[in-house]
Amino acid sequence: MQLTVLTDNCAGAGFLAEHGLSYLIESKGQKVLFDTGYTDVFLKNAAKLEIDIHNEIYTVVLSHGHWDHGDGLSFLEGKRLITHPMAFMERFRGNDDSFIGIDLTKDELADRFNLVLTKEPYIITYNIFFLGEIPRLTDFESKTTPFVDKNNKTDFVPDDSAICILQNDELIVVSGCAHSGICNTILHAQKVSGISKVKAVIGGFHLKSNNKQTKETIRFLKNQNIENVFPSHCTELDALIAFQTKFKISQVKTGIIFKF
Repeated sequence: MQLTVLTDNCAGAGFLAEHGLSYLIESKGQKVLFDTGYTDVFLKNAAKLEIDIHNEIYTVVLSHGHWDHGDGLSFLEGKRLITHPMAFMERFRGNDDSFIGIDLTKDELADRFNLVLTKEPYIITYNIFFLGEIPRLTDFESKTTPFVDKNNKTDFVPDDSAICILQNDELIVVSGCAHSGICNTILHAQKVSGISKVKAVIGGFHLKSNNKQTKETIRFLKNQNIENVFPSHCTELDALIAFQTKFKISQVKTGIIFKF
């Protein structure tokens, strides 16, 4: 299984970067584009790697309806797009009322894509699953949120999802932002797949400091004996430092190709 970082917050040598996330996942001859970032950076970095997104990729997964994961969809069309039905809600930052949803509406995306909307897990290929809506089970994740909806009600990002890849009776879990909690995401991936052993976890963990949630997340990952841990995108420096003390993490940069 191979994961290519097309968009992330940190640039690899010779590649572009932005505040966003986009990964190309390849497994057993199948290719899935996971998120698209904010602009066409994912396409430019893909071209540098001689990857033709327009002609090589049919399936796109949108992890949740935030601009930095989905506004790049405006540069694509004619593909299957899988996401949660609530990914199109109008949403804002609570501190300044700035819009953080995706620019394209549900109707506009339905015109451009073969739209698959599901709260339930969805089998993309026989070994790649879209996890659907993720239950909030842990007592230390998804307890606060800085976001609100158009009615000024709290938005815990119910559309937050992820994918998992099954390989040799192990799981690779790929998250966009893990607003539902990366531990909750892993627990749901295990339930959906029926596989308990997790080989790797990569993506945004949405951890902002070395607080209780970060400490409990590290404890959870250690108890799960997960050795390959790659927090990126929305994982802030203090949290990354905490992970560095417990795992041999490497910084996720655009252009990097991970092989698991």
